[in-house]
Amino acid sequence: MQDLLAKRLRFHIVGAFAVSLGVAAFYKLAVAEPRKKAYADFYRNYDSMKDF
Repeated sequence: MQDLLAKRLRFHIVGAFAVSLGVAAFYKLAVAEPRKKAYADFYRNYDSMKDF
């Protein structure tokens, strides 16, 4: 029973760090990059005078 808390915390901290890195990478690849590309495509073909 000794050091049970320390072992559990170490396991959960490493797991939480790995999950957070995975979620951040997924968000960057699945949301941020397509959004950045969509904005770049829009402004590449955007004519402000035509819109005005």
